[in-house]
Amino acid sequence: MNGLHDSGTIDPEQVARFAAQAARWWDPAGEAAPLHHINPVRLQFIRDRLTAHFRRDTASLTPFRGLSLLDIGCGAGIATEPMARLGFAATGIDAAPGMVDAARAHAEAGGLAIDYQMESPAALADAGKRFDVVLALEVIEHVPDPDAFLAEAARLVAPGGALILSTFNRTSRAFFLGILAAERVLRWVPPGTHDWRRFRRPSELAAALRRAGLRVDSLSGMSYDPIRDRWGLTGDIGVNYLLMAVHPPR
Repeated sequence: MNGLHDSGTIDPEQVARFAAQAARWWDPAGEAAPLHHINPVRLQFIRDRLTAHFRRDTASLTPFRGLSLLDIGCGAGIATEPMARLGFAATGIDAAPGMVDAARAHAEAGGLAIDYQMESPAALADAGKRFDVVLALEVIEHVPDPDAFLAEAARLVAPGGALILSTFNRTSRAFFLGILAAERVLRWVPPGTHDWRRFRRPSELAAALRRAGLRVDSLSGMSYDPIRDRWGLTGDIGVNYLLMAVHPPR
């Protein structure tokens, strides 16, 4: 647990909020329902970008065998488990002990060997850990110091590796759709889950990542189609978006 509350990258109030949801994290109709809904499109972006980046066989069921991956803020493993099934040697970290316990139990029930830890990015980086891929999905909008968080996440990316983020843009549409509609009208997530002031524009993330030694490689929006009741990748980054940054090889 060393480092869980240092450098402004962990918000105890947010940790407590999500820890209370741990037992229901894998329930598609529970508080994590929005994550279940967007997960297929997140996985599509991750698989497509990383098979191209690492020049892996797109037809393979386990194209990332031999590569390591860290999922920061993994929750109960909604994204971590598919990554393990795609061949990654997967590690997941979360600041909430209930989440880590739920993740371990679910992975064990599914026969997956995933290294789940209640740990912070800073502690892993200080220990010299490096990964081919680092994920931080729907995390940065919950941390008090985004630049410090990105700096720590970048330290964990091995040369030639990649960091993939997903988050909200700080726009008026994101406020109306991500907070007013999703939290207060549709009740997709509990009220108070998000703070618009913590949303980040892609340009802000790109600048912070450049300072940390990474360069943005890919950017894609995620949009909801109410007629088909599904999410898809789009050029519209005005609300939700995914970003991949790479660590230049030495």
